[in-house]
Amino acid sequence: MKKIIIVFSILLLIGCKSKTIVIAPEPEFENAKIVKLDLTAIDADQKAKAYELGKRVLMTCNTSKFKPFNLNEATTSVIKNTTEERLTKTCTRFRQYYGTFIDLQLVEVYKNNFDGSTLFRYKASYTKKVANKELRVTMNEENKVSSIKSLDWVNSFLMK
Repeated sequence: MKKIIIVFSILLLIGCKSKTIVIAPEPEFENAKIVKLDLTAIDADQKAKAYELGKRVLMTCNTSKFKPFNLNEATTSVIKNTTEERLTKTCTRFRQYYGTFIDLQLVEVYKNNFDGSTLFRYKASYTKKVANKELRVTMNEENKVSSIKSLDWVNSFLMK
């Protein structure tokens, strides 16, 4: 009986061993891979182009008409993936939850020095106040849209 109690005590101690928690380090911006830019430091033409192309995508939800991107505006992968059918499916869900799209507000711009792209973070306004959405428009070195992504708004910038 005494041996059983000792064995159970040892098993209990082994089972209660504290686990080591590894905390992932914060992304290192000091390496100058990703740099936050001042809004006034961005070329006005690039800023306007990113705004117009991002707004064109979200306005599809209001008008149900989408003017496809051309090769001067976007990369081939964005052109291939941004179809009216896909946008209609997304827009149906957005209109149901968030209401009618109103406008975009530029909040932050980041420069990725690794690949030369510029990421524009816009806060999207909708008629329903519960809408808290973000639109990320990434422009490559050729000033073409290389990605468009919609996320839930988070005040701090996170690469996803």
